[in-house]
Amino acid sequence: MSAQPQFSEQEQRELASFLEAENAKARIQQTVHTLTDTCWDKCISKVNNKLDRSEEGCLSNCVERFLDTSLFIVKRLEDLRNSAV
Repeated sequence: MSAQPQFSEQEQRELASFLEAENAKARIQQTVHTLTDTCWDKCISKVNNKLDRSEEGCLSNCVERFLDTSLFIVKRLEDLRNSAV
């Protein structure tokens, strides 16, 4: 058996920071994927070479509502966390 490598405190902090950044990237990618699926299913009824005006409006509105809702939830969770501290 080989011994596990020992990391200095600074290396541990750097690794933790790197992992946190990678997790944040993964969450953003998952959010974009969810947004794409949700808005596509809601707004696109037929696939053509170009979006018609109603589809463009629907997609724009869907994205805005999705972002508004996500920001609201994040703010609410932050408020709850701060009030618990």
